[in-house]
Amino acid sequence: MNKEKFASLFPIGSHLCREPMPSMSEMKKDMEILKKNGFNLIKLQENWAIDEPLEGYYDFSRYEELIEYAVELDMGVYLGLTCEQAPNWLWQKYPDCRMVGRNGVPVAYQAQTTLPADGKPGPCYDHPGAMSDQLRFIRKLVEVLGKYENIVVWNTWQEIAYWAEGLVGQHICYCENTLEHFRRWLMEKYGDLDNLNRTWKSRYMDWSYVLPDRLVGRTCLPNDIDWKYFMDNIQIAHVLKSREKAIKDTDPLKRPVFAHKGAPVIGSGADWTYARTQDFLGSSCYPAWGSGHGWDDVKQAPLIGREDALLAEMWDGVALKYDYIRSCNKKGAPIWAAEFQGGPVSTGFQYGRIPSRDEIRRWMLTAVGAGVTAISFWVTRAEIMAAEMNGFSLLDSEGDTTERIEEAGRVGEALNRHADLFANPSWGGASIAILVNEWNYQLCMSLAQGGENLPYSLRGWYRILWDASIPVDFIEASELNEDYIQEYNAIILPFPLSISEEIACKLKKYVQKGGNLISEACPGRLNDYGFANRGELSPVLRELFGVTQKSFKMVREPNGGKRWSPQERTWGEYLEAAMLEGMGAFEGMRLRANIYIETFECKQDSVPFLKYKDAIVGTVRKVDDGNAWLIGTFARHNGTAYRDSESRAFVLALLKECGIIPAYEGKLLLRKRIRGDKEAWLFTNPTGEDITESIDVRNIKHVEDLMGEELNIKDGFISLTVKGLDVRALVVNK
Repeated sequence: MNKEKFASLFPIGSHLCREPMPSMSEMKKDMEILKKNGFNLIKLQENWAIDEPLEGYYDFSRYEELIEYAVELDMGVYLGLTCEQAPNWLWQKYPDCRMVGRNGVPVAYQAQTTLPADGKPGPCYDHPGAMSDQLRFIRKLVEVLGKYENIVVWNTWQEIAYWAEGLVGQHICYCENTLEHFRRWLMEKYGDLDNLNRTWKSRYMDWSYVLPDRLVGRTCLPNDIDWKYFMDNIQIAHVLKSREKAIKDTDPLKRPVFAHKGAPVIGSGADWTYARTQDFLGSSCYPAWGSGHGWDDVKQAPLIGREDALLAEMWDGVALKYDYIRSCNKKGAPIWAAEFQGGPVSTGFQYGRIPSRDEIRRWMLTAVGAGVTAISFWVTRAEIMAAEMNGFSLLDSEGDTTERIEEAGRVGEALNRHADLFANPSWGGASIAILVNEWNYQLCMSLAQGGENLPYSLRGWYRILWDASIPVDFIEASELNEDYIQEYNAIILPFPLSISEEIACKLKKYVQKGGNLISEACPGRLNDYGFANRGELSPVLRELFGVTQKSFKMVREPNGGKRWSPQERTWGEYLEAAMLEGMGAFEGMRLRANIYIETFECKQDSVPFLKYKDAIVGTVRKVDDGNAWLIGTFARHNGTAYRDSESRAFVLALLKECGIIPAYEGKLLLRKRIRGDKEAWLFTNPTGEDITESIDVRNIKHVEDLMGEELNIKDGFISLTVKGLDVRALVVNK
């Protein structure tokens, strides 16, 4: 199988093994089982420490044998790098290539195997010698293995991150090479020390004095915000780009190069940065590793219920993650589920449930509904390492089949019958987007008690849209210059605590050209460097919304809850829990107040639509061809916490005022994949009971069930039954 042949297929694959490798005969047998079940791809994970155990001595023979056997089976190969697991000779050759912690002490750990964490955090590749040897190794690997045409894709970083806080106990890297890299970036950003000092409110007299803040905890100082932005968006991106270039320069067939995340960081824009260092960005997906966030309603009972858990796995564990990854990629890029859960999550003595046939199908089709164009399972045969013993796999430790590998293969074969639709970017589109602002994220992560609220707000907005069958995109603030943003009827501004005036001006332009901007409370209370704006609102946004702030106070959670509320220091910090009252077009409707209640005085031609007692809490202002909506609370925390039907109805009514309507009216939820005249309609049943609904296909030339189930068609309508907590897909030709 060569790359041209593979390009016409939906890649359905599995990771063959990790170090230590089983015997070659065992791996070849597992490849045969994968092929028998309809898989067309295997993933091989190379390990630098294993493949160059002595400097200049390379051994890629095991990969070559497996790749050649894949040729015999007509299977493609997905080859991933593991450069964080560096060989021991590198550490001896460059003792100063170790990452340095916040405390100034070099990290002692050097990985001897892929567990834990694929060798992370690894050496510091700001060290010129370590970077040079890494790139030399990558070029040699590609030179040797690149001759095989059935290698169809390269992966430069398995689950991009350092994970240092969890693995070595503190943030990294404070070595001199990285600090110098940081200063070079600051010089490029600010131009000179005078500009940096004006922005930071500092008085550095020499660039060598400029340092990140090393205090343990969250300081929310300008140098701290810049430092964290640099590490997430500049330092890591530099490593990614260097690896990508080494592969591209060496590979004679110029195959695609990508990397993948363990999971997208909801609320952060760094994934947009990473996607632009590669051909595309993918993500792992382990839906049964958890069931939502600790603040969610479903987490409040001692034991999470079956239906709540399975629903959370669908919307939060799969759909949200791949909608986010799809959105951060360049338009028209593939979307890879680069590691997909194939068996029970196993960590130490904690052994998770074994996924059923139905769960495998549900996860796969939910991912496809979010735009995924390839799925590669982790892992084929049960893990042998103690830390993940007998976990994650499509196959058990012994035996030639399981119901989960059979179902994964069955779904994969069905997708490949329509590979023209599913193997290509064919997302059906959205009329609403949620704004992601990396600078706001970095500030919130640096602010005491602020870190979880921003991503929680995004999750809440996403949940109500998913529940309402309203497809959604995420857009990063850096893309507000793009013409395509005017295609969105509305853009949501969640938890906009910090915002630059530059971004505010771009949002104003979006509104003037006909868009609806829906902002939660305190837009631009802080500027992008953590300093409070006078008037407690962004100057540009204050003018856009046509308001001044009148009052600002914390509000209690319902029934004395303490999910996100800090303990009050003294009397009078909190307002009592409240439902806000609609006005005008929203008369008789109510919305729950969360975290803060911010009240306003209307200026210019701003019109109130929401009140707290007699005070104005929500306003709308028509600006040229668009509308600027301001809600003086964090409305969507109760998308997942303290959920109530009144708040949901209010938000849906607001969205309707902005021209946002569901893609499908019914109890089932609908997502679409569209390519020319061919479409996939993926119907999700979010309840525990079977649902039957009538689907209009009067204008459809041909319709079939993706999985081959019989369709009951009468007078141009299908009576479609979707089992509880399941997904069913129709493929239609118009």
